[in-house]
Amino acid sequence: MTLTFLDGSKEMYISIISVVFSLIGSFFILRLDWRRYGLLYLIAGVLGNVLCYIFVEVGFYSFPYIFMPVIKTPVTAVLTAFSFYVLVGVRYSPVSWTYKIAFYGVIVNLGALMETIFKNTTRLIQYGYEWDFWDSYTSWWAFFILMEWIGGKIIPPHLRAPIKIEAFRFDNWFWFVIHIVGMFTIFLAGLYLGLSITAE
Repeated sequence: MTLTFLDGSKEMYISIISVVFSLIGSFFILRLDWRRYGLLYLIAGVLGNVLCYIFVEVGFYSFPYIFMPVIKTPVTAVLTAFSFYVLVGVRYSPVSWTYKIAFYGVIVNLGALMETIFKNTTRLIQYGYEWDFWDSYTSWWAFFILMEWIGGKIIPPHLRAPIKIEAFRFDNWFWFVIHIVGMFTIFLAGLYLGLSITAE
C-alpha cells in the first residue's frame, strides 16, 4: 500500500530534494562543532516548528501536502531546511550589523521568493484569509534576526566565517549578489502584486 505522502507528486520530489540537500549542507557546518552548531540547529528547528504550529492553529496558513506528516505542519521540512538556512546565516554573516542587514536581505528575499513560488505552483503551502506576502516577509525577517542574535551568543567568532566587508563594495562578488537578488525579487514582487490586484 502506498502512503499518501509518497504519491509521486512534484511536492514529494521537492520535499525529498530539500531534505537531502539541507541535511548534507548542515553536516558540513555541524561537523565544525557538533555541540554548539547542533544546539543552534535544534533551537532553530524547535522554534520554527512552534511558530509554524501556532500560525497554522490561528489559521494564517495551511499545508495541503506534508511530506512525512506527523501533525498539521511540515515538521521535517522546518527542522531540516530552516535550520540549515539558519546555520548558513550565522556561519557567514558579516561582523558589522550594517552589512548583516544586507546579507540577511539576500537570505530573506530568496526565502520569501521560494515560498511565494511554492504557494502559487504547488500544494506545499496555502495562505489563509488574514495572511499575505508581507506578513510572511516580515516573519522571515523577525525569525532570522532573532536567530542571528541567538547564534551570536552560542557560536564563538573562531567558528564563524563572516563574509569580508570588501565583498560588499562596488564591483566585488557580493555587491553583484545583493543587486541581482534585489532587482529580481523586487521585479517579481511588483509583478505578483499587479497580478493579484488584477485578479481581484
